[in-house]
Order: sequence, then C-alpha cells, then structure tokens
Amino acid sequence: MIQSSMAPLAMAVTPHHLASESAISVLRDRGNAIEAMVAAAATIAVVYPHMNGLGGDGFWLILPPNDDPIAIDACGAAGSLAHLDFYHSENAIPYRGPKAALTVAGTVSGWQEALALSDNKLGGVNLPLARLLRDAIRYATDGIPVTASQAIATAAKHHELAHQPGFSATFLPEGELPRKGSCFIQPALAQTLRLLSQQGLESFYRGMLGKHMAREMSALGMPLTLEDLQQQRARCCIPLHVEHSEGDLWNMTPPTQGIVSLAILGITDHLAMMQANELETVHRIVEATKKAFILRDRYITDPRYMDCEAQSLLTQDYLITMARQISDTKAASWESSGQGIGDTVWMGVMDNNGLAVSFIQSIYHEFGSGVVIPGTGITWQNRGTAFSLNPNHLLTLSPGKKPFHTLNPAVARLKDGRTLIYGSMGGDGQPQTQAAIFIRYVMQGMPLQQAVSAPRWLLGRTWGQSFDSLKLECRFSPDTVMKLRELGHQVEMLPDFSEVVGHAGAIVRHNNGMLEGAYDPRSNGSASGF
Repeated sequence: MIQSSMAPLAMAVTPHHLASESAISVLRDRGNAIEAMVAAAATIAVVYPHMNGLGGDGFWLILPPNDDPIAIDACGAAGSLAHLDFYHSENAIPYRGPKAALTVAGTVSGWQEALALSDNKLGGVNLPLARLLRDAIRYATDGIPVTASQAIATAAKHHELAHQPGFSATFLPEGELPRKGSCFIQPALAQTLRLLSQQGLESFYRGMLGKHMAREMSALGMPLTLEDLQQQRARCCIPLHVEHSEGDLWNMTPPTQGIVSLAILGITDHLAMMQANELETVHRIVEATKKAFILRDRYITDPRYMDCEAQSLLTQDYLITMARQISDTKAASWESSGQGIGDTVWMGVMDNNGLAVSFIQSIYHEFGSGVVIPGTGITWQNRGTAFSLNPNHLLTLSPGKKPFHTLNPAVARLKDGRTLIYGSMGGDGQPQTQAAIFIRYVMQGMPLQQAVSAPRWLLGRTWGQSFDSLKLECRFSPDTVMKLRELGHQVEMLPDFSEVVGHAGAIVRHNNGMLEGAYDPRSNGSASGF
C-alpha cells in the first residue's frame, strides 16, 4: 500500500513525478511556492502533453500563511471572430479542429500574474524565469519517456486527430503510435520555452511569439486575432467561501464550477458524514452533487453575464434547505447537461514560509482541439466547446465572453489548525473527488494517502454515452454496489484504478509544521518533499 510522504520544509504533489521534482528543485534553491509552481506547470506541460499545455487555461488559489486566500483567473475569452455567424453551417461547435480552438490560451498569463504577486506581496528570491523553465526546456529538447497515459490517449484518439493541423507531426513521430517508455522529443515546444525564458512571458501575448501565433491562427482559420492575444490578462479575485463545521473552505469563482465543490461540502456538512458508512458516504455525496449541479447549470457562466452573485448561492440557509431534500432511502432522478471527463492536471505546493498554492492547468479534452500551432509545439485548447450556439442559452457564444470551466482548485483552513490544499482532474468528477477526499480525511479520519487512493466514483456521462450513470471503481464492496442499485442509482463498474475518476492529490500542513503529501496511484505522480 502506498504511504503518504512527510517532510519538514517543503512539499509538492503533481500527477507526474518529474513535475514534482521541478518544484522541489526550485524550493531547494530558495524559491517560494509560486515560483515552484510555475516550474512544475512548465514541466507538466512537456511531460503530460495530452492533458495540459501552454495552449490552455489555468486557475490558482494562493493561501498566504496569515492572510486571506487569493485567486487568479487565467481563463482566456472567446476570440473576436468567434460569433454565432462564424458557425452558421454547424449544429454545434466542433470538438476538434481550428473551429474548436476559439478561445485565447490564458495559462501563461496566469504564470505571469502569479510571479508578479510573488514579487510584490509574498516574497521569494525572484529566481530568473530561465531558471523556472529550465527543466521543461531540457525535457522538451532531450525527450521524456512516454507515459502509459499518453500512449493510451494517443492510441484512442489518433484516428480522430491525425488530420488536424500539426497533430501527426507532433504526436505521431515517424507516423507511428508512441509506445510507453519510448523517447518523446518536442523541439518546437523547446524553442518556444527558450523564447519565453529570454523575452519574458509577455511575449506569448504581446511580443514576437504572439505575433507569430496570430499569423498562424489566421492561416488555419481559427477565430482568434493578435488583438485578442494582446488583450489577455489574468486577474486576481476573491475566491468563493463556505464556513464549514470543520473550518473555512475556499474555491474558484465563476466561470468555473468552484461553487459545485463548495456546495457539495456545504450540503453534506448537514448530513452526519462523520458516522456514515461506505454506502451512506457515496449515496449522500452523489445526492448532494445532483443538487450542486442544478445550481451550476442554472447560474454559472462568465460572471459578467450572471444575474446573481455566486457567493449568494452558498448561504447556510440555502445549503440546509438542499440537505433536507436528500433522502437516505431513494436516489433522486437525474439528467444533467454533462461536462464530460476532461483531461486536466491539479498540482499543489507548500513552502517553508507557510505559503500554499493549489493550481489547475488544462486544455480540456485530451489533446484539446488537436491543433498544434505551426512552429511553436503548442497544442491549443478546445475549452470554447463549452459554449452553446443557442442564442437563448446561458452559455451562448459571444466574442470576448469567457467559457464555462470545470476547473476548480481547493484550499481549506481547518479549525484544528491544519491547512489543506487538494484537487483533481476530471470534468464533472472534480467536485465529487474533492468531496470524497475532504470527507474521508477531515470528517471520517481516514489517513491522507488512503483518502486519495481509496475507490472513487463519478456521477455523469463519458464521451459517447447518452445517459448519466454512477460509475464505481470495482474495489467497492459488492454489498455497497448492490445497495446503491437498490436505492435507484444506475450503476456501472470501472476498473480498479481508473483514470475516469481523475488524478487527485493533497497536501496538509500539520500543527507542528510538518508537511504531508498524497498523490494519486492512478497517475504517474508523486508527493515529494524535503
């Protein structure tokens, strides 16, 4: 059985061990948690290229040791050419190709904003950007061993993506599917990272790199312009908050579904979870998830287009009302809009000065739009497929509008003095996995690594399904599975350790200052500290 990692000074948890080591290396060089996270974010973009990259979006929750948390929204908006008329011949926005690559990539602007925050407010030794990107440049230049995750994703999707601009040249070296353990080199991406290290992150939007990408985007027929890139800036904001019986919980603001993660924990806080057995735990969280998804689907979009404040939907009266509507003897009927499984990375870092960072970076579907911008090695996201072409829909496409996001990193300050950062990849599964980890560890006293490794579930549909089911890993007891079916859940079984339920992780700072990290055995990750 995997054991959690403990260390006295610093801890990093990521879904790829090379990214964890990049973070730890920066921390050993006296960088802070933000600088370490930028290094990890650059490395994970190289070593997990099917799940995230410079062509995607990112969200940060930064928790200073003695202050309120700070959120960074690094989400890109729909391009100025991405209007309904642009898709007049489509019934829906395509999931792949140049027309799917319709939103600006925001994640690099988030790195820039986080480093500026570190420099201005949170301290650090101001390590050069070239130092933070060093590992990523080396891995892209010299190659990395292909993970089983990348090999499986490429094999599953290459028929769908091989004809997309730049995909085969990048991900099918010499026309062959990459094998697990084979060497994967990304020379164009290495050159892009070198350019950023020399000219600064600003170059991605308002420099040489941005101008090159804008020309290529126009040639490919993407609805993005140089002006769209130049207007992109990440923004700091106040995260959503719930006062829980165990402490203060924070999560990301709209356009993300951070409200779902907080609502599930706020609802279940009134459902006697401490005494719940395995069956009751799963059933109650699933039923709370249904309530939270109704909130999401009814209200959450670009905050400029919302008719209420998201925080107003998290009052205790509202949470208690929803909790009282949950039955322990019958599953509520359910059919959602479904946001899919989503390929993403969650990463966490805590440093020896008490600074904690919970971070998510994504290109949405595996390999995003499938479009690799020529000359850059950058795979562009397809997050804009979350928009609707229905002019009366909450998520109606509009130039300059931010798309709905499943991404939502989490942090908590517990009443007993511990600090917890946690999160997961996985679309609809992210808030469900967050609830499982928090409730198992904080409320039920399960050891941290066990809380991450234990069997999980996903309420929702995966690609190609026409209905929502409750998907359970096979490690749940047969009795639990049988009784969930008796309660009315439409149960499907997954393999023992399935990527469908996401790659999760967590770090805890204990009262004595010691740090504990847990990573997901479903990933290639690690919890590394010193």
